[in-house]
Amino acid sequence: MADDGATPEGVDLARLRPFFAAHVPDAGDAPLTAELIAGGRSNLTYSISDGARTWVLRRPPLGHVLPTAHDMAREYRVMTALAGTGVPVPRTDALCEDLSVNDAPFYVMEKVDGVIYRDGAALSGLDRDQARRVSEELVDVMARIHTVDYAAIGLEEFGHPDGYLERQIRRWGQQWERSKTRALPGVDELARRLAAALPESGPPTIVHGDYRLDNTMMAPTDPGTIVAVLDWEMSTLGDPLADLGLFLLYWGNAGAQIIATGSEIDADAGFLTSDEVVERYARQSGRAVDALDWYVVFAYYKLAIIVEGIHARYKMGKTLGEGFDAMGQTVVALIDSALDQADRSSIPELRG
Repeated sequence: MADDGATPEGVDLARLRPFFAAHVPDAGDAPLTAELIAGGRSNLTYSISDGARTWVLRRPPLGHVLPTAHDMAREYRVMTALAGTGVPVPRTDALCEDLSVNDAPFYVMEKVDGVIYRDGAALSGLDRDQARRVSEELVDVMARIHTVDYAAIGLEEFGHPDGYLERQIRRWGQQWERSKTRALPGVDELARRLAAALPESGPPTIVHGDYRLDNTMMAPTDPGTIVAVLDWEMSTLGDPLADLGLFLLYWGNAGAQIIATGSEIDADAGFLTSDEVVERYARQSGRAVDALDWYVVFAYYKLAIIVEGIHARYKMGKTLGEGFDAMGQTVVALIDSALDQADRSSIPELRG
């Protein structure tokens, strides 16, 4: 899209042009074009080109930005630090926190050549062997994130892992109060049960915060190799089983998976079952997974609140793209599923 009125909302190419020329390696002073990249219902992602080279720009959503959410500097910092660790991340090129440039903080990174499995059509193109290799690679890279020595790469001040889970419950409760568009008593009941059943965390690690299939990019010629892990906006230091719990929620629950890719993960098509995911992660990471019920219920709780924030932005007319009209009902379904999972847990406090 040219800089002629057809530019997507959220980028001002006239003001971005001199910033790119001054701060983005190999960028000249040529006119820029922009295209909103499909996918993503939180931060906005654009392809930016000067006609010879193409980059990716990430910025917060247009409205209803919650405190501590959509932190561009945080995403930029963790990806920059992870370069060279064995965790596949895009090269970061520039960070801008000057609101006069584009009305919101943003960062620029390389545009990686790869495939994101966002929908059922893409998933259906995988044969059984490829589906299994995709599954195994997803688990292995998640475990690899959790084994990075965060102090050695300068991230020792990236978070406060002591009391991480307790703070997470409190923080997401506050986000709910800021985002909610109606009263849903099930959210408060979940918070009560989660607080009562709080597990003891093992050694802290980097936590991605939203690790799932469509936040990774696979090699174009090898769907069993991740070339980039994306969307680090909720990353911190804390309990890595929070990542596993959310991953399992997306992996094994049709409603949640459809939020992510538009299609349910199908074990009959060759993908690992949820039990196989847990077994492989435990083996690769060396972590005990006895209290995993808690982390899955917490994942439902967290995702319901995230989706309510998306629903709130939709109601204010501040979303770009399609597929937002059903988000309000999805929140209710996630809360109901969370309470059902809690009721069936082996952890007495989760059963209420």
